[in-house]
Amino acid sequence: MIRGRSIRSKLVRAVMATTLVALLVSVAIIIFYDLRSYHRSLLNDLATQAELVGHMTSAALTFDDPRLANENLALLRTRPQVRAAAIYDANGELFASYRAAGETRVLPQTLSGAPSTNGDDLVILQRIVENGDTLGTVYLRAENRLLQRTLDYLSIAALVTLLAMGVAYLVMRRMGRALTAPIVAITEIARDVVATRDYSRRAPRISNDEAGELVDSFNAMLLEIEGRTRELETSSSEIAREVAERSRAQQEVMRLNEQLEQRVDERTLQLALANAELANAIEEARSANQAKSAFLSSMSHELRTPLNAILGFAQILTSDTLPSTLEQKKEFANHILKSGRHLLTLINEILDLAKVESGTVTLSMEPVALSDTLMETRTMVEPIAAARGVRVLFPETPGAVVLADRTRLKQVLLNLLSNAVKYNRESGAVVVSCEQVAPTRLRLSVQDTGAGLSAEQVAALFQPFNRLGQEGGSQEGTGIGLVVTKRLVELMGGEIGVSSSPGVGSVFWIELATTAPLAAPAADSAPGDTPDVQTVPEDGAPHLILYVEDNPANLRLVEEIVRFRADLRLLSALDGHVGLSLARAHLPEIILMDLNLPGMSGIEVLKQLRADPATSPIPVIALTANAMPRDIERGMAAGFTRYLTKPIDIDKFTEAINSTLAQLRAQAGAGHMAPAERKAE
Repeated sequence: MIRGRSIRSKLVRAVMATTLVALLVSVAIIIFYDLRSYHRSLLNDLATQAELVGHMTSAALTFDDPRLANENLALLRTRPQVRAAAIYDANGELFASYRAAGETRVLPQTLSGAPSTNGDDLVILQRIVENGDTLGTVYLRAENRLLQRTLDYLSIAALVTLLAMGVAYLVMRRMGRALTAPIVAITEIARDVVATRDYSRRAPRISNDEAGELVDSFNAMLLEIEGRTRELETSSSEIAREVAERSRAQQEVMRLNEQLEQRVDERTLQLALANAELANAIEEARSANQAKSAFLSSMSHELRTPLNAILGFAQILTSDTLPSTLEQKKEFANHILKSGRHLLTLINEILDLAKVESGTVTLSMEPVALSDTLMETRTMVEPIAAARGVRVLFPETPGAVVLADRTRLKQVLLNLLSNAVKYNRESGAVVVSCEQVAPTRLRLSVQDTGAGLSAEQVAALFQPFNRLGQEGGSQEGTGIGLVVTKRLVELMGGEIGVSSSPGVGSVFWIELATTAPLAAPAADSAPGDTPDVQTVPEDGAPHLILYVEDNPANLRLVEEIVRFRADLRLLSALDGHVGLSLARAHLPEIILMDLNLPGMSGIEVLKQLRADPATSPIPVIALTANAMPRDIERGMAAGFTRYLTKPIDIDKFTEAINSTLAQLRAQAGAGHMAPAERKAE
């Protein structure tokens, strides 16, 4: 602690420490001697007082006169340090007693119970002897003021010590400057010389003692160093000049060598990189070829399986040599319908996988309210779950917003939820949970109560066409959905994972980045600006529907569907131009529109319908084979009332027609004019 201080400070501290030790030792000896003397004098005084009391009360003990003894003890009032006194007879019984004013402690009745000396009291026991006989005992208890006297002495000693230390400090501070001035001067000169390399500096001689001789020796040393430094600088400059010349020559040689080595290394590295790239390209091509072969083999198997059922049962139905009953025909038709739907799902998932793997899929990243997306998926999953008796529990997620593609996020959630329902046990449960795992990350988990997966099955979970041993099970599947789901989650900047316990169930989770929600969009128009829409005729005539379709088979299918309903009448057009003419001429209540039309696309036809005041309020339902999620999103944004995809699901087709007619009926009740009424006017 003292090493970093100046010599003046060290000197002051040393003197102050010596002074303090000397004062403490002296004061301690004086206090000890005085306290010892005080204690002895107090004991002697009490002993003399006890002896006097004994002589005075001997007659009272002889004649058994306690009153006289008490009067003798009362004379102790002149000694305030005596707090209590007592006379005990020869048997040790209390004969007479005295207690000073304010003394509350009771004297013992027998001598054997009398307390001895302690920290607060000083006790004297003196025998009363008369003619060799012991008449009794004098008991004196005085206040022991030794502790108070010690504290007084310590207070005085502390004040004396502080005063002495202050005086010593002031004196030493003044004397220290004179003693350390020569050494300080040498130190400052030495510090400047080290910092500036100026050996011409000299220290001043302040005194004629040893410190002055030290200054002379220091100046002589500086003079010697100055001379030798000049000689060294002269020789060093010559050596430096020679070294510089040799260094330049050596650097030139090294530069040429480095250039040569660098060129050799560059050529070697280029050759190694080219060989490595070639090897990697060969290996990637081999792996890609093997993966392609495996994928095509699996895809061929998956496509041929439903096609086998479709073509087989279709041959039975069309064969004259294989007659079948009506029930069998219904069963065969159901097999064809089931296999066709499975084939459609497989084709859609293969197209999704192809777009994801090729990098052509486009995402529209935006803030997505999680509650809305979960509500949409809930309405789609709950009917499937109810059919199997599976309960689906959704969380409350108010205010949760993630950064994702709205359509793709719904596709991911539907895949996870449908798998959880499909591979669950009867009367099982699916629990959807949401938790904030990081300040900017949100985790959505889908937990089921199915059979669970082993560690080997989890490792092979995200491989195309790998159904983990469910190929022969009762549940249909393609083995592609989870692969597409994983790619979509990663493209949205998220993560996907799974944990599973055989016999307990599985938990699939995805993590996405959170973000702030977008401001609610303003209304485009006032309620009074809503265009007039047509209503259902009230004269009992069939509802008129216009179908714009260029494919005869698709047109025939819709005609057959409408033929079974007496409340519908169908008009058809093979291209967009004819469809526009028929729409303007007949003002149908609903228009069914294919998108891929010759000459004019379905979206262009829709724009012209909306531009014409006569046809703008007619609801237009898209009926197309463009079934990708982005196509559906663009179609709804273009203004289609509904968007139906091919192959046609008759139930969905019927529901779309009925719901649209119901909306027209409700709007008609609000007083809007029907197309037939406008045409009559």
